[in-house]
Amino acid sequence: MRTILIAGNWKMNMGPKETAEFFTQLDDAAQKNIEGVEAAVCPPFVSLSAAFSARKSGSAVKIGAQNVHFEDNGAFTGEISTAMLNVLGCDFVILGHSERREYFGEDDAVVNKKVKKALADGITPIVCVGEVLSERKEDRHFEVVKEQAAGSLDGLSADELTKIVIAYEPVWAIGTGETASPEQAQEMHAFIREQLAALFNEDAASTVRILYGGSMKPDNADELLKQPDVDGGLIGGASLKPADFSQLVAIAAGQK
Repeated sequence: MRTILIAGNWKMNMGPKETAEFFTQLDDAAQKNIEGVEAAVCPPFVSLSAAFSARKSGSAVKIGAQNVHFEDNGAFTGEISTAMLNVLGCDFVILGHSERREYFGEDDAVVNKKVKKALADGITPIVCVGEVLSERKEDRHFEVVKEQAAGSLDGLSADELTKIVIAYEPVWAIGTGETASPEQAQEMHAFIREQLAALFNEDAASTVRILYGGSMKPDNADELLKQPDVDGGLIGGASLKPADFSQLVAIAAGQK
């Protein structure tokens, strides 16, 4: 059985002070080790140390980063290496997010390099795929997601596939207040799993957690998480509010 993952992507929000306050206000129940449920937050780079310091002793909430470079070190101004994330103790790193693809020109080949580097250095990649509104309207959403998955995971082994997380982002639903229906989410998640099975094998594909990354909130999480191929959420705005994040973890726990 796949463990539900509720992962918060804070994007360019929450400095060190706000990060410390978040963990102070986070419900104790959300920080417990709940069987069948995993919780994580991914603050900005400048807030990672604050997150590790503020996380309560014994808390099961894991911490990840929002990006990483594919080289060990060098003249890459503004970049962060996997070694730096490992020193802090990061468990996850978000790769290929739609905003990285759109605003910073990251293509599947770049994402692929980062995925391989994260895996090599023991950090679990959360690999994002998803279509924009025009691609869905043109009925190309399956084609786009298939291409992104194949490109981002190119050259991986079936064993390596079992060590990653996929996040499906209907880009048209991010920050817009729109949400894919549970049926739309399930349809795409099932399609992604089929593609993973075709690229690798069914056994490996069946172990991969596929998160929904399109404005999951407490008021829609239950129906989304009931879908058989929706294994959690990559949460944006709702993850910035301790009460909402706690509620999402509680909803996930209720699914088990």
